[in-house]
Amino acid sequence: MIKRIIILSSGKYNSFIFNTNTPNFSEGGFFNAIMSFPPDYPNSPPTMKFTTDVWHPNVYTDGTVCISILHPPGDDPNGYELASERWMPIHTVESIVLSIISMLSSPNDESPANVEAAKEWRENRDEFRKKVSRCVRRSQEML
Repeated sequence: MIKRIIILSSGKYNSFIFNTNTPNFSEGGFFNAIMSFPPDYPNSPPTMKFTTDVWHPNVYTDGTVCISILHPPGDDPNGYELASERWMPIHTVESIVLSIISMLSSPNDESPANVEAAKEWRENRDEFRKKVSRCVRRSQEML
């Protein structure tokens, strides 16, 4: 469960601090993220990027979040997602944040952004948790 989300808005982007308490994401982490909106928003999706280290199957190593509702609208060129699972202009900042909360607690290791994290999630949960714990410690030190 996410204990707290702080949203700071400056018109062009929203900044979030996720204070986590989930079974897969160690308690007490403060993970900063920025949501950036393209000029043609809401027709195109925003991007969400963690600015603190996050070890998760659905977060690229540069911090970019990879979830279906943030993928461009229409058919998936790779055939993994239905068009109904991808971006639609009806999505809001709230629906995006709720999807990210769900992603943090329930990784999708079948279509990972971070293949190494997904492999550890499946095959070596103890090592996965150690890396997550390191990210949590670093996030706490940054406060």
